[in-house]
Amino acid sequence: MPLQLQQNLNLLFLLVVGSFFANIHLNWVDIVLILAFTIFMEHLFLFFNKERTFYFSYSAISTAVGVIVLMYSTELWIYFVVIALGLFQKHFLTIKKRHFFNPSNFSLMMALLLFYNDAHMVLGQLGDELWLSVIVFVVAGIILIRVDRWVIPLVFIISYLVLEYLLVLSYDPVMIFEDIYLRFYSVTFMLFIYFMLTDPPVTPSNHKEQMVFAIFIALMATLLDRYFGYRVQHLFMSVFFFSFFVHYRTFKSLSSSEVKYVVTILLFMVGVLFYVELQPPYYFEMNG
Repeated sequence: MPLQLQQNLNLLFLLVVGSFFANIHLNWVDIVLILAFTIFMEHLFLFFNKERTFYFSYSAISTAVGVIVLMYSTELWIYFVVIALGLFQKHFLTIKKRHFFNPSNFSLMMALLLFYNDAHMVLGQLGDELWLSVIVFVVAGIILIRVDRWVIPLVFIISYLVLEYLLVLSYDPVMIFEDIYLRFYSVTFMLFIYFMLTDPPVTPSNHKEQMVFAIFIALMATLLDRYFGYRVQHLFMSVFFFSFFVHYRTFKSLSSSEVKYVVTILLFMVGVLFYVELQPPYYFEMNG
């Protein structure tokens, strides 16, 4: 089975299970509309993308599922806008035919940039049931071994716990270690670690660089937690920042115009991070 098909089937399966046994807030009419819109936009962009031959693409489904389970908004059109932007950057915001950002992560960052008061990141939509966490671990583990990205979640989890303990708990007397590890009870948080954090096109291919990548993501998220408060968005901001540098080797062979192009994207990325971080924190609780 093709890798992308396997991943999409797994994510759709988890979405179906979550809709019946967890807290997915969208009804199935809205979910089907979002999935249909995503497939349409993927093929529309693919048609206009002259660097790629036109074919039936189902990879964008993972983008839609990622946004559905990690974002909360009462406005359906916001899902359409941010998913379209995530797919657009995948096809057209590229260098040497490679995109810079994970489409789901880019969509979520655009939601924070454009609709901060109407679209929120949440980690509770798939609940915290142990049996569902085990299912996620099994289906994700099969894919991670197949694409050789198992090092990233392992190193990230260890680094994140250690750094949060050393840099955040020692600084904030109000927080306790339970506040940190409770995140790992969230099925959605584990989904973020297993799938978004390990997206092959925007992660290193060798194990040493994967370790460095995971440590730096954990470090930036932890430092943001320390100096700006413990906020869910810091994890996504860290992935957004470091995925840009994954293909750093290609930067050495860029023309002058390509250098300006990359610098422009870098400045845009930094501007997005600064803007989002300057916004007042929101507190969102999901019960039942």
